[in-house]
Amino acid sequence: MSNPDSNFFNRELSWLEFNQRVLDEARDSSIPLLERLKFLAITASNLDEFFMVRVGGLQSLDEAGSKSLDQSGMTPTQQLVAISERTHRLVADQYECYLKELEPALVAAGLQHLKSNQLTPSQVHFIQQVFADEIFSTLAPIAVQDGEEFPLMMNRSISVCVRLERKAVDDPDVIETRYALIPFGRLRTRFVAMPSTGSYSYLLLEEIVEHSIRQFFPTEKVLECATFRVTRNADMAIREDQAADLLVEMQQLISARRASDCVRLEITSSASDELVSFLQRSLEVHDRDVYRVPGPVDLSAFMQLTDHGTGAEHRYENWPPKQSPLVDPQEDIFAAISRRDIVLYHPYESFDPVVRLVEEASKDPDVIAIKQTLYRTSRISPIVAALARAASSGKHVTVIVELKARFDEERNIEWARSLEHAGVQVFYGVKGLKTHAKICIVVRREPQGIQRYVHFGTGNYNEQTSRIYSDVSLLTCDESLGQDAVAFFNAVTGYSQPQTFRRIAAAPFGLRDRIIEMIEAEIQYKKQRQRAEITCKLNSLVDPEIIELLYKASQAGVKVRLNIRGTCCLRPGLPGLSENIEVVSIVDRFLEHARVLYFLHGGDRRVFISSADWMPRNLDRRVELLVPVDDAPSRDRLITIMESYFKDRVKGRVLQPDGHYKPLQKRSSNKLRAQEWLYHETCHYVELAEESRKTVFEPYRAPGNE
Repeated sequence: MSNPDSNFFNRELSWLEFNQRVLDEARDSSIPLLERLKFLAITASNLDEFFMVRVGGLQSLDEAGSKSLDQSGMTPTQQLVAISERTHRLVADQYECYLKELEPALVAAGLQHLKSNQLTPSQVHFIQQVFADEIFSTLAPIAVQDGEEFPLMMNRSISVCVRLERKAVDDPDVIETRYALIPFGRLRTRFVAMPSTGSYSYLLLEEIVEHSIRQFFPTEKVLECATFRVTRNADMAIREDQAADLLVEMQQLISARRASDCVRLEITSSASDELVSFLQRSLEVHDRDVYRVPGPVDLSAFMQLTDHGTGAEHRYENWPPKQSPLVDPQEDIFAAISRRDIVLYHPYESFDPVVRLVEEASKDPDVIAIKQTLYRTSRISPIVAALARAASSGKHVTVIVELKARFDEERNIEWARSLEHAGVQVFYGVKGLKTHAKICIVVRREPQGIQRYVHFGTGNYNEQTSRIYSDVSLLTCDESLGQDAVAFFNAVTGYSQPQTFRRIAAAPFGLRDRIIEMIEAEIQYKKQRQRAEITCKLNSLVDPEIIELLYKASQAGVKVRLNIRGTCCLRPGLPGLSENIEVVSIVDRFLEHARVLYFLHGGDRRVFISSADWMPRNLDRRVELLVPVDDAPSRDRLITIMESYFKDRVKGRVLQPDGHYKPLQKRSSNKLRAQEWLYHETCHYVELAEESRKTVFEPYRAPGNE
């Protein structure tokens, strides 16, 4: 995955190996069928973003003639060649999975993708009606010629290219070849249900268009038609130092993406070389970025099919989030937080307490102010609605809405405007940085004085994704953490110099230094012949300085265990360099998203949660937080959770020195699957708490004696 002499893996190739692990889930026959189809669709969606951002950026460097080397020793050109080779193999695996494994299994489960030679007369009549009533009136062919300005094809939308033959207008003896495009635009669905008995049968919209294509061109000979899709470069940025109005600049950036360079062309493999060459010339796509696929273009669309109401045996067993026993639904959230720090591990535990904090704060007459960051939220967000209500009722509400959250810019612009209209003081982040920290502060007037209730998180304020992403929430009213939280927030909104915090650390000033300090401390403990351990759970590990320091720790004899979901540029297991480092990845039904750090620290165990991965962008170009978890039960629970990932003999994969992943060695008596174990442990934890409550006498109090 890199120069064999390098101590680093290439970042892009490492990410592609992660996507391969996701695809491996789609190929695992022990997983329910529709869940496998979801994993396949996710790999396709992942590749879309990879091309738009990572490949798009590399192509820009390549076109500019850059010869700069990445940390693995590869130039942009070398990376693009390696990416193309690896991605073509990945795409071939995707279609083999779909055509040879999933499609036959879907048919057996009653979900049948019909072929043209399988249509009954009544089905043929049905699609003719669909075409006449809907498609012919909606879609419009566009004539195109070689050398002419090519019409703008919408990013990631399906289109059909038609090659036609006709007699020349000025000379009937001359036969001309011409092309036409039929862009589909924004589709509500590509899946057209067909009349059938005993199963759900469907055709894709482009197949109906192809079946009736001659109706668009009644006087010409249709030589062929092929479905294709373009992916455009989204690795674009604004010059914030020159932006008078960031919101307007972001709107212009969104528009610019729609017309940016094409970085990938996907097209059905049945297309002739002549037609493919025409599209390549017109779109200016390099040979290596053409993907001829033997099945439906855009497998991400099949996510729609996973919602079809087939049998429960084709889906995962339901694991509903459990209500934390530390939060009594019958009392206000402030009373619960006042008793002790509360750590929630989502999605095993419900995100409801976080939503309740904001909702109850919006109604509570004793709440003076709410301060919160928003990076990605749901489309209909109860948290945003509560913030608006709070401002409307006269509370002081300040929100940092990060407009530069990639691919969520439009939604965040809408939220920013709606919050401003409600009277919320809205900030668009910090100039030159993305605000990625997850923090909510509620300032409340209480008999003993002003109290600050704070939520720190590793994930977004999105109650929908909280059911499928694993993340940590810390709810606290600790005085020093509250003071740090307010100081941090005010530094961001006040454009002031960051202060020295008591306990938290913030990027881009201080967070990197705190991580380095903690790793170096473990090295010193080891040199003093004490036990030294580092255990970290992250999404990505890319930063060269941190990796080099982990190598130094390994060489000193420190035991380093890393649970890295996705990209990992560190090479474990190299003699004399990293033989004391183990890297494990877990890909399962929930997306591993939490960032948790644990340092043995001479026996005085230190645990932190963070919004930041160990990447230069997070440590140097984003506003992030690192928060200590000092409450002993909470700290111990997070350590136990992390331990489970290194014991997973079902989904655990170990990174090898050559960049490939192998299953954790199975033991006959150990079939632990971390996510399953965590869910059942959470259920057990809740049951024990409920049983404990039943053994406590709770007298009825006379009115007035409460």
